[in-house]
Amino acid sequence: MGRPKKSELHDSFDPLLMELPEAARWREWMGRVEAVIFAAPSPVPREALARVVGSTCNLDDLIADIRDELRARPYELVFVAGGYQLRTKPRFAPAIRAAGGDLRDAGTPELTPTEILTVTAIAYLQPASRAELSRLAGKEISRDVIGALRRHGLIDGALRAPQPGAPFAYVTIKKFLEVFGLATLRDLPDIERLEDEGLLQRTPSEIDIDAAVGLVQDDHIEFDDVALEDIVKASWRQAQNPSY
Repeated sequence: MGRPKKSELHDSFDPLLMELPEAARWREWMGRVEAVIFAAPSPVPREALARVVGSTCNLDDLIADIRDELRARPYELVFVAGGYQLRTKPRFAPAIRAAGGDLRDAGTPELTPTEILTVTAIAYLQPASRAELSRLAGKEISRDVIGALRRHGLIDGALRAPQPGAPFAYVTIKKFLEVFGLATLRDLPDIERLEDEGLLQRTPSEIDIDAAVGLVQDDHIEFDDVALEDIVKASWRQAQNPSY
């Protein structure tokens, strides 16, 4: 007898599990969802998880129970880049790096201050050309910096800016959300919230923060690179210490 076809396996899969007692059914659903997320190389979207549990299952409550069970573990279930992922807690990143090898979930990549400034500026201003980034930073952003961010899988340069010479304009990509622990770009730290939390210690007279991150459209703004670095440092601290 040959192996069953994949379609036959899918047909035999029972998401409802009505033959099980309620408590056993819930535990099985928890195991299924955690197994799917564990096996996935990237964040698993909600609709994919919904296919492995019954239509009567409250997926939000199920995920909450999984998270609760993982509290004492060195990893946690997080929602990043549009899906759910099991990730090691930030305090274990040094141990993972020390172990060597090609290990997943080793925390944020080791970036230089210039690389941190550049990728954060791209996130807030995208799409942004290298010339624009250099003007914002008050120093030359080299091709090596851009290349390093691309090797880390944080940015892409598939766009062309509507400027003389049509330079590449860089944008963040999905891994940026994963590294910074963001569900979408809308979850980037709001400048007003950073100020409220005391992460930006500047007075309004020193710098127009909204202008510095492109919230005010003015082609003639002169950007204050110290203010931009404040924003970068505050955003990076938040990324290193996410709250879930």
